[in-house]
Amino acid sequence: MRGSTFLILSIMGIYGAIFNAAAWSVNNFLMTGPKAYLTYSSSVAAGAQSGMEECKFQFGWERWNCPESALQLSTHNRLRSATRETSFVHAISSAGVMYTLTRNCSMGDFESCGCDDSRNGRVGGRGWVWGGCSDNVEFGERISKLFVDALETGHDTRALINLHNNEAGRLAVKATMKRACKCHGVSGSCSIQTCWLQLDDFREIGNYLKMKYDQAHKLEMDKRRLRAGNSADSRGATAETFHHVHATELVFLEDSPDYCTRNASLGHHGTEGRECLQTGKNLSQWERRSCRRLCTECGLKVEERRTEVVTSCNCKFHWCCTVRCEQCRQLVAKHFCARRDATAATNHTKRRNKGHKR
Repeated sequence: MRGSTFLILSIMGIYGAIFNAAAWSVNNFLMTGPKAYLTYSSSVAAGAQSGMEECKFQFGWERWNCPESALQLSTHNRLRSATRETSFVHAISSAGVMYTLTRNCSMGDFESCGCDDSRNGRVGGRGWVWGGCSDNVEFGERISKLFVDALETGHDTRALINLHNNEAGRLAVKATMKRACKCHGVSGSCSIQTCWLQLDDFREIGNYLKMKYDQAHKLEMDKRRLRAGNSADSRGATAETFHHVHATELVFLEDSPDYCTRNASLGHHGTEGRECLQTGKNLSQWERRSCRRLCTECGLKVEERRTEVVTSCNCKFHWCCTVRCEQCRQLVAKHFCARRDATAATNHTKRRNKGHKR
């Protein structure tokens, strides 16, 4: 590439360096753009990483737990998957990039970005007006599109599904924004308030998109027209299908595989060896059922292991000004999914088959 006014920026390289170099092919995509985009590349990388960390949190006790290969969009036969899980990966990654760009804008990290004051001075509601420094989500949305959506170079159904889920992730950032206000008036009477919009915690966006994942729509399409690839017939079938789907909803095309069992070609590790929860304080019902979901329902047994945990304890403040702690060791019982012995596995299969017959 000639000239210093252009930057060859490998978006897939950014993602791959964070998650797994094998997950993305660095040579698959090169974007040429203004050199100014280099300013945003670190925020894009950090945003994608925060999205995947949130993905791991949301699916921590499920059979599919957002593994390192989650961003690998190609299967063994080179057809990009479009499962319910893939829809969440696209949405949460897109949301993470937009969120980080918006937050960094508000922190003054970019010369080209400032507060969103487009509504300042307008009446927002009874007793309050727009003012202050609203987070500039329009900026975050615009720049994130340049990076994330550019990964989809095709016009087939899967590319359109990915773009739709990318947009759903960005809309989730907007949908979860919260209003902050400051009181004005004589002697703190708060007769009127000045309000602005700010980003919510990213965890709330994760919770929002997890709900959308649970309610995701499977697209039913004409397989004959779908096989037409990038043809006008295929694009027409896709347009008809998307006409009935709201922009905020996640969509997928294919049923999820069996995540109980290991499938190296698809990057699924199975649930054998996974930790599950049986005891502990403040566990949700979903967490309490994790051993059944990950182990017994997948034909595995729950195995208890004693693990030594080292923590800081008996900390004391010393004048001036240090805190010194001792190291305490204790054995903690943890539970893992383990393979049954041959006899137990056979009996489990017979009981499961017998149950199916009923």
